[in-house]
Amino acid sequence: MSQEPLAREAEVAAFRDAVLTKLTYAVGKDPDHAFDHDWFEAIALAARDQMVDHWMDHTRRIYRKGQKRVYYLSLEFLIGRLLYDSLSNLGVLEIAREALSELGVDLERIRLLEPDAALGNGGLGRLAACFMESMSTLGIAGHGYGIRYEHGLFRQAIVDGWQQEQTERWLDFGNPWEFERAEVIYPIGFGGSVETVADASGKMIQVWSPNETVRAVAYDTPVVGWRGASVNTLRLWRARAVEDLHLERFNAGDHLGAVAEVARAESISRVLYPADSTEAGQELRLRQEYFFVSASLQDLLRRHKNMHGSVLSLGEHAAIQLNDTHPSIAVAELMRQLVDLHDIPWEAAWDVTVETLSYTNHTLLPEALETWPVGLMERMLPRHMQIIYLINAQHIDSLRAKGIHDFDVLRAVSLIEEDNGRRVRMGNLAFLGSHSVNGVSGLHTQLMRSTVFSELHKLYPERINNKTNGITFRRWLYQANPKLTDMLVEALGPDILDQPEQRLIELEPFAEKPAFRKAFAEQRLHSKRALAQIIHERLGIAINPAAMFDVQVKRIHEYKRQLLNLLHTVALYQAIRAEPGIDWVPRVKIFAGKAAASYHQAKLIIKLTNDIARTVNNDPTVRGLLKVVFLPNYNVSLAESIIPAADLSEQISTAGFEASGTSNMKFGLNGALTIGTMDGANVEMHERVGAEHMFIFGLSAQQVEARKHAGEFSAGPDIAASHRLNDVLQAIRGGVFSPDDPGRYVGLIDGLIDYDRFLVCADFDAYWDAQARVEAHWHDSKAWWRSAVLNTARMGWFSSDRTIREYATEIWKALD
Repeated sequence: MSQEPLAREAEVAAFRDAVLTKLTYAVGKDPDHAFDHDWFEAIALAARDQMVDHWMDHTRRIYRKGQKRVYYLSLEFLIGRLLYDSLSNLGVLEIAREALSELGVDLERIRLLEPDAALGNGGLGRLAACFMESMSTLGIAGHGYGIRYEHGLFRQAIVDGWQQEQTERWLDFGNPWEFERAEVIYPIGFGGSVETVADASGKMIQVWSPNETVRAVAYDTPVVGWRGASVNTLRLWRARAVEDLHLERFNAGDHLGAVAEVARAESISRVLYPADSTEAGQELRLRQEYFFVSASLQDLLRRHKNMHGSVLSLGEHAAIQLNDTHPSIAVAELMRQLVDLHDIPWEAAWDVTVETLSYTNHTLLPEALETWPVGLMERMLPRHMQIIYLINAQHIDSLRAKGIHDFDVLRAVSLIEEDNGRRVRMGNLAFLGSHSVNGVSGLHTQLMRSTVFSELHKLYPERINNKTNGITFRRWLYQANPKLTDMLVEALGPDILDQPEQRLIELEPFAEKPAFRKAFAEQRLHSKRALAQIIHERLGIAINPAAMFDVQVKRIHEYKRQLLNLLHTVALYQAIRAEPGIDWVPRVKIFAGKAAASYHQAKLIIKLTNDIARTVNNDPTVRGLLKVVFLPNYNVSLAESIIPAADLSEQISTAGFEASGTSNMKFGLNGALTIGTMDGANVEMHERVGAEHMFIFGLSAQQVEARKHAGEFSAGPDIAASHRLNDVLQAIRGGVFSPDDPGRYVGLIDGLIDYDRFLVCADFDAYWDAQARVEAHWHDSKAWWRSAVLNTARMGWFSSDRTIREYATEIWKALD
């Protein structure tokens, strides 16, 4: 017998024994009486042990080499399930499968027991997760910092077509991947007052005396890179009260009052994005953001001082990346810690802050560029408000010293917004306090320079740069689509798994091979059958896997224009009913995504989707030609089932509103064709994939901006020019899809007609025409599958490894 089979047998036996040991001594169960969840925990712990070995080695290597550290601050980390991710990146997935099979355990069944970690909502959090994995893969000394949410955003249920928010309970069985660091605790202050006092040397200093303190407790999760070579740390903070019980109140009979402080403190880490429509909600959001930023900065400054002594060298040895505006209070907090706690002079502290911090902007929507009422900031964080005032005063004074006196310019670049109540502009704060400000696609970065940060860009023309987003192929290809991965390995060799960014392009010639195109279509059909089964199990709707799967899955928001897709769905439904004998392409419209709990319009769009689905799916006239489904509770695991099964990817946001998008990349990587606007990273995909392999339509960002400046938001002219659009709107408005409540959508449609902010009606006819091109392409099977193969082949550039390499070399200076 050769050495190779013997070595594999030994690995299988070792993993089997490791699982049995964990089951017995960590879970406390006899294998003969263990439940599935017991097996899951034992397998996870066995995998974690292997990760820890690599983790310790990587950490020692960082210390030995004195590597520069990258600290990634994000309010979200949408990491999904970790079992397959960890086993795959460790290179032991098949070994684990074989070992468990010997024990009579089905790994596929067991993996479904793992809940998605409820640590994020959408693209922002998933990007952070991809970036953490890429940092580990590239050997960068990366540390993620965020909040350990007990309940995350919410679990979405659909009740009578309406979204219903339910508590997400992902921690009910604990989390086998994390390590609680009970010794890593930091005090976080809120409120109180600031006094000017003399220190021992007679120097006047500011002393903040908070009137409330909570504790931040660290929980560490190892993040393993490809082949397990490097393992970084995701450190999440849980909020705890300083005292768990006010014993005097409890003994006096005030049992609720005795734990009131606990409830207030722990609310900080209970829920992601609490509704901010009330003052209490705004206060909780600000508390969350400051809580995790302060704990993270205390932690990294402690580590830096232990290693390097003076905090003045922080920027030389550390880079701090702010993922969107949520952590932008870091500018004021880092200044506070340097000046107040480490006795660094103001000017030197400012130099360290700017040298160390960098900021990624993810949105041009004014409502998403956070601002906080000055009154709230003064009450919650009085010392920080002083620091922000001082930063702003020095900033404005420096501009005046340069001869800039234009009031409109000074007002635009100020940290304080004076209109409609005084508010702190957190985007401007992040811009001023960072040496780098980056957009996440070429178009988005151009628009940052010309719109939201136009005046700041003129003052600091070198500061804004572009880093187009990317995705980790390990999660979104190797794990999500193993059959396609096997095809790539067979065609290009096993080395493709180590160098997909560079080598995927070698797949191009295979697009001309009929046998490969056929195999590509067959693996897609396999994924579609699996998704059809999920849809039937969850919704009771039977769909035809041979139909075109037309997919739009993302957060529900008006600018993402699920409504435009629905208008096309109704138009298609009406057209099929009018002429059922035409050679229509059988199509399944698949929607998924959550609406913010307080976002009424988005929730109404979900209800409309389900009303249309009910009507269409029960109409025998269109049976076999059109189905509509809305899959509830969209998360990473559901995305891993949907994306490999998609034929058509809907990326139809209003041009100029989507910063980048990453689902477009995931769909393209798996061979779906894109129908979309020239928005976000669609532009770069168009350049690299080729115009003939995408279906681009609609107004450009420049045309959208022109209509905005002209105030042309009435949809009347667009509707008058399109009988098809008018018929669709009247059907929805007239209650065709809501016979139980005929007036349900009157407000939605009338609002669209009067003020079409996201230009749904303006783009409708172009969208209809693009969908007609989709149908024509689908009818030409050779052309469709050639395009599908070329989409996959040309997506290498969209790897998050490429993105992180650009951050590391151009912003962080963290690669050797």
